[in-house]
Amino acid sequence: MTKASDTKDESTQAGATKVDAKKANGKQKIAAMGDLHVKEHGSVSYKELFSEISQVADILVLTGDLTDLGKVKEAEILAADLRSCSIPIVGVLGNHDYECGCVEEVSHILKEAGVHLLEGQAVEINGVGFAGAKGFAGGFGRHMLSSFGEPAIKAMVTESVEESMRLENALRQVRSERAMVVLHYAPIRETVAGEPEEIYAFLGSSRLAETIDRFPVSAVVHGHAHRGAYQGKTPGGAPVYNVASHIEKPTGRPYALLEL
Repeated sequence: MTKASDTKDESTQAGATKVDAKKANGKQKIAAMGDLHVKEHGSVSYKELFSEISQVADILVLTGDLTDLGKVKEAEILAADLRSCSIPIVGVLGNHDYECGCVEEVSHILKEAGVHLLEGQAVEINGVGFAGAKGFAGGFGRHMLSSFGEPAIKAMVTESVEESMRLENALRQVRSERAMVVLHYAPIRETVAGEPEEIYAFLGSSRLAETIDRFPVSAVVHGHAHRGAYQGKTPGGAPVYNVASHIEKPTGRPYALLEL
């Protein structure tokens, strides 16, 4: 299969990028994982894992926290490992990727490595539409943080709302009948279960699920909650998978394999 970075992009009317539709009528095997936390000293290499994924999947999806501290060197190490991946790659950034304030450089390096990095955009690959955004915190259900009180709280809620709007903009670009939402933060409480309840509000937001349920979505993947649960559903019934590399998955590997 042609690598995503080697394929010319063409824009659809709505602005979504369309890539290599040669398998548009067939089921796609999607490997998804997040929270790689690549470190500057490079003690862990993902070359063999990316090579393995290229043999078992048609598309690789990365759900953020790709670097440990958002350092340029960490992004360069990951980019070098990604050369062993011969299938298209879709991804979003996570909170760790923002830590050092080098997010523009990190994003550029990953895009140059062939990653379709989504920040409120969509891309179509082999007939599957991917809508992606980082997402943000805020809590779930009746415990969701409201815009009340100090400016700092209002700013946090504003950021959560804006990330939901980015996701909505991305979903509006999708024209494929098969759609996958790619997030870092969780859209539902169910897939963060296992983490301390005291930090649930910092692991995701129901605002993301509310947005998702306004669109026909085949699957949702996210990371961030290392001790969470693998599978759940939005209130509207969209299947949600926590694919952080630390989560036990049916594959027995750090990545999940989903078929769309």
